[in-house]
Amino acid sequence: MSNVEIAFIIITFLSIVGLSLATSNHKGVISLFAGWSGVVGILSYSGFFENTERIPPRFLLVIIPAFAITVYAYKLVKTPNLCVPWLIAIHIVRIPVELVLFQIYLQSLIPELMTFKGWNWDILSGLSAILILWFHLRHNLSRRILLIWNWAALALLAIIVVSAILSAPTPIQQLAFEQPNLALLQFPYTWLPAVVVPIVLLSHLYVIRYLNVKEPNFSNSK
Repeated sequence: MSNVEIAFIIITFLSIVGLSLATSNHKGVISLFAGWSGVVGILSYSGFFENTERIPPRFLLVIIPAFAITVYAYKLVKTPNLCVPWLIAIHIVRIPVELVLFQIYLQSLIPELMTFKGWNWDILSGLSAILILWFHLRHNLSRRILLIWNWAALALLAIIVVSAILSAPTPIQQLAFEQPNLALLQFPYTWLPAVVVPIVLLSHLYVIRYLNVKEPNFSNSK
């Protein structure tokens, strides 16, 4: 196993740990993601998703359940159990994710458009998360600033998600035919759309929900 693969396994683990801390160790959510990551890990390690000739594409067995799990986890955790600082801190993981993506691009496993050399500027979300977290803890950032940052980071996330789906070697591929998105069909990188992206998305949605129901002073929230 390469150092890049080991790094991504650690990234996935840290994402789940971050979600646990951000949801007050909600057993239902953590069990859900731990179980799902186990299933996807076994299937991707066996090469199940690399068969791109099947109709419907097996990659849909990652995307559709991941979306359903995200929706269910969003409803499962009550707003008072959310910890805003940890929800922001989770996004720091987007920095090593982008570095890993660049490394596997150099291995010709994903197209350039999925890296910061192409259309993927998601690393800015990770870098800005450090600043947002620091200022939030020290100066209690306003609700408006946090909402703007969350929606902007969501837009960057949407760009890379759409790019990844449309560049995967499936019947709906529209991009990067010269170098399709092969890595996300392989272990451990299938955990990116299956686990890491849903956790990042959830973190944004949780904060937005929190900001819409809480009073402005929430710097010391759980």
